[in-house]
Amino acid sequence: MVNDFGQVALVSILSHLVFIAVAWWALQAINLEKLLRPNRVFQARLLYIVLAIFIGSSVSNFFLDYLQWSRQLPLIFQ
Repeated sequence: MVNDFGQVALVSILSHLVFIAVAWWALQAINLEKLLRPNRVFQARLLYIVLAIFIGSSVSNFFLDYLQWSRQLPLIFQ
């Protein structure tokens, strides 16, 4: 039981990191420079990081919820 919590924690951490990296990669395709003020490089990078964390965490939470629900689905038939 306790070992299962460790596995869930590891999968959650890895899932969040992977989806944040994928979101960062996907955000590179968007040209946000036209929407930002000139000479605001630090703020633009910070915005990219915050957006990547927000999008990646949201997708990861969906993935982890779906994984949990699919593991609980066989309990219906018991």
